[in-house]
Amino acid sequence: MSLKAKKSFGQHFLVQDSIASNIAESLKLTAETGKVLEIGPGMGMLTKFLIEKDYELKVVEADRDMVAYISEHFPTLKERIIFEDFLKVNLFKVYNGDPFCLIGNFPYNISSQIIFKTIDHMDIIPEMVGMFQLEMAERVATKEGSKTYGVISVLTQAFFDVEFLFKVKKGSFNPPPKVESAVIRLKRRETPRIECSYKTFRTIVKLSFSQRRKMLRNTLKGMVKNKEILSEPVFSKRPEMLSVEEFSDLTKLILENN
Repeated sequence: MSLKAKKSFGQHFLVQDSIASNIAESLKLTAETGKVLEIGPGMGMLTKFLIEKDYELKVVEADRDMVAYISEHFPTLKERIIFEDFLKVNLFKVYNGDPFCLIGNFPYNISSQIIFKTIDHMDIIPEMVGMFQLEMAERVATKEGSKTYGVISVLTQAFFDVEFLFKVKKGSFNPPPKVESAVIRLKRRETPRIECSYKTFRTIVKLSFSQRRKMLRNTLKGMVKNKEILSEPVFSKRPEMLSVEEFSDLTKLILENN
């Protein structure tokens, strides 16, 4: 039984065992959680390396044909397949609220949403290893001062240490994607890099990058009641110049003056 990749699911099947093995080995906290959730197993290229490990593996798959394939070729997983769109899965129910590691060759069309869902569930996801479009991987991992530094960089790095692991060439997939790929690892920080309300922090970060070429005093003036603070040096900067900690300080400054 062989299946073709479906564009509607953003599928590109990894075909190199060595890369799949390296991805599986990149998880480092499985001994602590004892549980791993794989997103989009497809035809099991990564799954076959994960299933050999000494932890409880579950997979979430939205494609009915792939669910049938995994059930047939990995019968021990049959009762541990979650037939659902990952973005709609209640992650607290997957392991009854217990922490787990997240892994996958992620569909590129929802990769940013996967990261944001990981951040929203950081309390139960201490680690994530994933394959992303190269540009996305670089955006998540890059530091302030870079042209690719943006909302997803700041929000991810506020709570996770990001490790860029390795690049993956187009020819490693069937069908080959139009872009290069890369694997990154997120490890939850023991102490977050922000000391403020995450909800307000997120709002300010998103608003700041909505007009990334403008100085912060222009994009954030609508959020500031005490206009005098707009003369503070930070408001003369553009958003890509601020570190995570500086965004945290900026959020506290705005909250204290509203």
